[in-house]
Amino acid sequence: MAQAFSTDVKRATSWSMALSVLMIIAGILAIAAPYYAGLTVTVVVGWLLLVSAVLHLVYAFRGGSATAVIWEILLAIVYALIGFYVLANPQIGLASLTFAIAFYLFVEAILELAFSYQLRNESGAGWILVDGIITMILAFLIWANWPNSSVWAVGVIVGVSMLFSGITRVMITSNIRRITTAAA
Repeated sequence: MAQAFSTDVKRATSWSMALSVLMIIAGILAIAAPYYAGLTVTVVVGWLLLVSAVLHLVYAFRGGSATAVIWEILLAIVYALIGFYVLANPQIGLASLTFAIAFYLFVEAILELAFSYQLRNESGAGWILVDGIITMILAFLIWANWPNSSVWAVGVIVGVSMLFSGITRVMITSNIRRITTAAA
């Protein structure tokens, strides 16, 4: 039984470690080419908006009241218009996305700080605290220079966030492996 648990933990932590390393690599690449990373993120968001539009449209015809159908169709139209606009004007989309990412990073930092406080007596909680503090600093940096920072901010901010999140996950995964090995 303990051997099976140890094998499951090793398999899960191996995947976690591999994904963490990929996050670190992606973060470094985004920092190295911030403008292209920012435009790539903007294009991905544009396509996600278009996919969401299609999904809202499909969902609208799945039944329900006439009011629900109308609202879903209206949402599909809004998503499609914004998605097409972002794809047609990636620089403007990048400026808007820069502001949205700053807001996202601020919320993420608050949640990570709260999570680190909840886990304050656990091994690895300090890394979550560091991640939360760095993410909060990044959110304030992007807001302080917006909209001029749009050309480089999304790539750098997302890259740094991915880099430190990857490092944090490596540290937590290493602690899980150490604890599991010690318990076995």
